[in-house]
Amino acid sequence: LSGFGPSCGGPLVEHKDVKKVSFTGSVETGRTVYKAAAEKLIPVTLELGGKSPMIVMDDADLDKAIAGAVGGMRFTRQGQSCTASSRILVHEKLHDEFVKRLIDKVNALKMGDPLDEETDIGTIINRKQFDKVRSYIDIGEKEGATKHELSALPTDSALADGTFVRPVIFTNVDPNARVAREEIFGPVACVFKFKTFEEALELANDSDFGLAATVWTTDLKTALTATKRLEAGFVQVNQNLVVQPNLSYGGIKLSGLGKEASLESMLEHFTYKKTIILNME
Repeated sequence: LSGFGPSCGGPLVEHKDVKKVSFTGSVETGRTVYKAAAEKLIPVTLELGGKSPMIVMDDADLDKAIAGAVGGMRFTRQGQSCTASSRILVHEKLHDEFVKRLIDKVNALKMGDPLDEETDIGTIINRKQFDKVRSYIDIGEKEGATKHELSALPTDSALADGTFVRPVIFTNVDPNARVAREEIFGPVACVFKFKTFEEALELANDSDFGLAATVWTTDLKTALTATKRLEAGFVQVNQNLVVQPNLSYGGIKLSGLGKEASLESMLEHFTYKKTIILNME
């Protein structure tokens, strides 16, 4: 079935034959789905928004971390991913070089027709989302962050009306700024500087969301400590946010409820246990 939320999704959730609902989307719509399912007392799995942190420690492999930032921010999807590493936390020792090289990498990405194999960055999904992303970029500037607007809009006249948004990296960002706390769902990333591991963990966990996180370090103790203390449903070390089919996937906080993807999670959340006692005497 295809259609829009209120006219299609609503009746589906409310239908008497639906025994389980799995929803992926915004926090606002997730709440609506959850309330509708609660009326029927049926189980729900929700995969909602994210503001995923990426921690780059002072001993990180810088080449891998920068490549991980470009991939993790999902610039090739125009940042339209709930697991996008939109909050990049870099140790003060590496911060300046990291930002410079990240800017160079993103600047080299080509914007254009998504059907062209040479294109790295296409268009935002629709005009409404385009306007939302552009408004957040304006908000970030007004809040005092330093804007680095990168790459270049396509010059082909046939693409002139496309909803292209150039990638933006904000530096000197207030952790309490809206661009640092709210999900933008566009090619916008905030880079923060930290001094200590404790500060990095505090910044990373200071979010209403808890979907995914990455840590970049060559120290095993640091890596294991981070995986335990980061408030996220999915944490990876020294690699980009790649979902493996045998691993459970799902968030905490406002990022959702329940797990999916793995066989274990699908059995747990899409079936129920039945207690059976037989007495054949």
